[in-house]
Amino acid sequence: MGYTYKDSDSNNTTKHTSAPVAAIVTPSVVVSLAIVILVCYLCWRHKRKCKYTGVAGDAESSSNAESSSKTAFGIKLLHDVEDAVVDIIFIHGLGGHRERTWRANGASNPWPQTLLPSKVPNARILTFGYGADVADWVRMVSANSLGNHAMNLLTAIATYREEDKTNNRPIIFVCHSLGGLLCEDALSRQRPDKHIKRISECTRAVAFLGTPHHGSDLAKWAETLAKTIGVFKRVNTKLLAVLKRDSEVLARVQDSFHTMIMSRRQDGLPPIAITCFFEQVPLSNVGLVVPSHSAILPGYMPIGIHKNHSDMTKFRGLDDDDFKAVAGEIRRWVKELEEEGDFGPL
Repeated sequence: MGYTYKDSDSNNTTKHTSAPVAAIVTPSVVVSLAIVILVCYLCWRHKRKCKYTGVAGDAESSSNAESSSKTAFGIKLLHDVEDAVVDIIFIHGLGGHRERTWRANGASNPWPQTLLPSKVPNARILTFGYGADVADWVRMVSANSLGNHAMNLLTAIATYREEDKTNNRPIIFVCHSLGGLLCEDALSRQRPDKHIKRISECTRAVAFLGTPHHGSDLAKWAETLAKTIGVFKRVNTKLLAVLKRDSEVLARVQDSFHTMIMSRRQDGLPPIAITCFFEQVPLSNVGLVVPSHSAILPGYMPIGIHKNHSDMTKFRGLDDDDFKAVAGEIRRWVKELEEEGDFGPL
């Protein structure tokens, strides 16, 4: 197969041949092109979303939120009342944000700030942010491991609570995706420091939303994307590795967490209530990011959320059935604390 070309400035005629199309379009080329097209589509959709919603991505947020991702790390107060009896702390997941993860499209503020206080009026509500991006088109991403983020979480909470002398107050964690693994790792840390140990001692309940306790295929997608597209300044392979099904880090986190749960009775500490929420709607072009068998811990309450992995943290109103499910568990835990009169270790 080929073609003939004649040079107009001379009488020379050249015959060109080309390789068969099947020899060029190999499976690896097809996969690479598909990934490139997917990335381009996601970028286009992201820009389109920014245009119509006014949300510009991880570097920006609403008018009353932080304007730079650099200020989106650490603890931020969302709601407070005088004489609060419990701290509810939200932790976002992979590629998330301490406010946007919990904010529905079109909403000006996250639902833990606007909706949850009506269900638990005696709670202080906080949110924690950390460098959870595995790759970025423009900015350098954090190289921190899960363990580094876990220590940052413990330190941030301890410092915040010591400043207003609330370090004995019970804690409820609400975690999405990787944030659940971060919480598990933090609570399982064996540290001699009293102010750090107190965080685990004060923890009374954890709500896991789409947490990959047994790994997720999301790691494969992100890793393939990072290897194929060579424009990232840096890829945080440490966070990607923990999500793999055969991850040694993931196995260690799960083992340490369950050991900590079982040892609380021996240490004279109250048990930690746990509810596992799992996604029921596939993510477009991806499927179920964290299937129920990975999102559920055996022996604990499983509840389905009729949303995909990304939207399962976003509730529009008090009449949202999924909000009722999550808020209902939190309210039940707070009510039990009130009835027991248990407001933290002595």
